[in-house]
Amino acid sequence: MSAIENLRNCIDLVNIPFTDRGSRLLLFRRDQTLYIRLAERWAKQEQSVGHYRLRPPIIDSITFRDEHGAPLTLDVETYPHQVQVKTKVGCFDWTFLDAETLLARLPAGRYELIFDTQADRGETDRRGSTLHGVRNVAYTTSARVLENEITRQNDQRFVVRMLIEATAGSALLVNVTPRLAYNRSIPVVEDAFDEAKNRWRDWFRAAPPVLDKYRKQYNYAWWIMRAGLMNTRYFFTREALVPSKIHYVGVWHWDQFFHALAYRHLDTKLAEDQLRILLDHQQPNGMIPDAIHDEGLITHLTLPVEADVTKPPLMAWTVLKLFEKSHRVDFLQEVYEPLTRWHNWWMRDNCDEHGLSVYRHPFSSGLDDSPLWDYGMPVAAPDLNTYLCVQLESLARIADHIGETEAAAQHRAEAQILFERMIKVMWDEERGVFNALNGKGPIPVLTPFHLMPLWLCDLSSGMRQRLLQHLTDPETFWPQWPLPTVAINDPKFDPWQMWRGPTWVNINYLFIEALTRNGDHALARELRLKTLDLVMQQQDIFEYYNPLTGERPPKAAPIFGWTSAVFIDLAIQETEQTVMVAK
Repeated sequence: MSAIENLRNCIDLVNIPFTDRGSRLLLFRRDQTLYIRLAERWAKQEQSVGHYRLRPPIIDSITFRDEHGAPLTLDVETYPHQVQVKTKVGCFDWTFLDAETLLARLPAGRYELIFDTQADRGETDRRGSTLHGVRNVAYTTSARVLENEITRQNDQRFVVRMLIEATAGSALLVNVTPRLAYNRSIPVVEDAFDEAKNRWRDWFRAAPPVLDKYRKQYNYAWWIMRAGLMNTRYFFTREALVPSKIHYVGVWHWDQFFHALAYRHLDTKLAEDQLRILLDHQQPNGMIPDAIHDEGLITHLTLPVEADVTKPPLMAWTVLKLFEKSHRVDFLQEVYEPLTRWHNWWMRDNCDEHGLSVYRHPFSSGLDDSPLWDYGMPVAAPDLNTYLCVQLESLARIADHIGETEAAAQHRAEAQILFERMIKVMWDEERGVFNALNGKGPIPVLTPFHLMPLWLCDLSSGMRQRLLQHLTDPETFWPQWPLPTVAINDPKFDPWQMWRGPTWVNINYLFIEALTRNGDHALARELRLKTLDLVMQQQDIFEYYNPLTGERPPKAAPIFGWTSAVFIDLAIQETEQTVMVAK
């Protein structure tokens, strides 16, 4: 069965929208109507139109009626490339013509189409209507238009009604754009549908094969990795994957690292661009913003504390992952100096009296509501300083590849100094973990981030064993679905609340990497298999999971990017290992 057939009806239109690469249009279903939301924030208009997750659809209540005005019952079937809306008068098939344009193939016959849309003003013409507002909307049909009217509903919305008579090959074009130039040119309908299908077929065919047991969810993960891409606009300087087109519209810093890991198997430039969009906005002091939206950047926040905000320093490590697949030294040449400035910002502007780096804002950790921040900021965290050691080692390897031998030696020397500081200041012999510290001393909570120095190669065997004991203890971090982000036996553990207990598969990925690097291959594989099985428990792919039950916590975002990316990379890893063992 092809990937396209394999994903039949996975896009349910209720929780999972029909969308396409680059597009900000999301087609949903509500009872017997369709509607279109926009994956756009509109920060400057929020006071008048509302937050993007809550504001009304740009086009709402799309209703089909027969020629006598009776509403038609909808029976929907979906594929990655098209939505088939079956009614008693025929099938209305929808596909994407481009990022701003949906095309509907119309059945022959006479019927009505009614909808309402956000607009300040509008006018009809012989082929449909054009409406103008924060976003401009045009409807164009090649069918014969018998009646065509628009009626103002209120200050912000119009109702559109069209009675049309269609013949074979008739179509309806829906264009939503921020531009003054509409797309009102109707193509040969069958060609447009064939081209849409071929784009998806080519995408799936380019993906490496995986074991059959992973294939359906693997195909779905690749659907998310293509459908979740948004095209360039304003500050959004590269085509990039957003974490979730429904829930998080923008680029968040460390999400892009994991997105790039998946894209490296399919499209080198696309993988590299997930990092370039961040470097495009590097600040003069070397800091890289926390997030990038169409309208601007997030570089500083005032809540819950006031501080500059960024994300964990894992970019150099990601760059080397891409290089392992592409062998593109030119990319290393391109990013080495920005990465060095990025690292220097951490070490220059964010160190405590011990020479350890600190998180000054909770969001800079990526672990927004972790109990690690309950006792005040800044925090010298084991994960951050581990990442910086890994970053220095990665910068040294990049420097080797581009002929900067003296710089490589300096990076390695700095990594050793930082590692020794961590041992001296953070290691807690009694607890057998690396402490997270604020100005008052060790923070009284236990998380897997206390174990992150497992990634480092120079730990003594005694330290490593103590950390591994915590990691594999069913009472702390090894329940049915590891790894919880707070120890199960810690009073702060909550399996439903973001970083206060649920399992995040990107954290699992980092521990799989750490275990593999240091020769704990059996344990690394066990964690990989558990992580793959967790993501396969449900049809959709979510932001995080309950570590005790595998369920989706209510606030976990759907169609989630880095969970999909990690699933893809781990499925490829497991397939390659299985094939190698079989040989």
